[in-house]
Amino acid sequence: MSYTSILVHYVFATHERRPLISDELQPKLWAYMGGIARTHGVKALAIAGMQDHAHLLLSLPATITIAKVVQLIKSGSSKWMNDQKRRKWFEWQEEYGGFTIGVAQKEVTIRYILNQAQHHTRKSFDDELKIILKRHGITAWGK
Repeated sequence: MSYTSILVHYVFATHERRPLISDELQPKLWAYMGGIARTHGVKALAIAGMQDHAHLLLSLPATITIAKVVQLIKSGSSKWMNDQKRRKWFEWQEEYGGFTIGVAQKEVTIRYILNQAQHHTRKSFDDELKIILKRHGITAWGK
């Protein structure tokens, strides 16, 4: 038997960072994303966000890549969002952040994700992303 502990904090935004995820739809969308994760053997530890972006903390099995998980969740949730409005208007940005965290940061990261509304009263998405990138030693997307 193989044993792994792969915790990934994902961050991704709506196309052009448009505020397309209404407050009413957010809990349903986050739950749907969790369902997509479960379907693929991924454990969703926390999912939340704002009208223009999402944060997910996922525990991945060794059998799936970081990129595949985000592709499955983004494509499945985009389809679900479009089905809710019965028109094609919702999509995620192609880019995403996927940041590994240690077990010691798990609870702090869960609290951070679940308190997005409070957090964003003080910081914009751009400022938030810059801080996350800096913490992980990334100076810009793709570097």
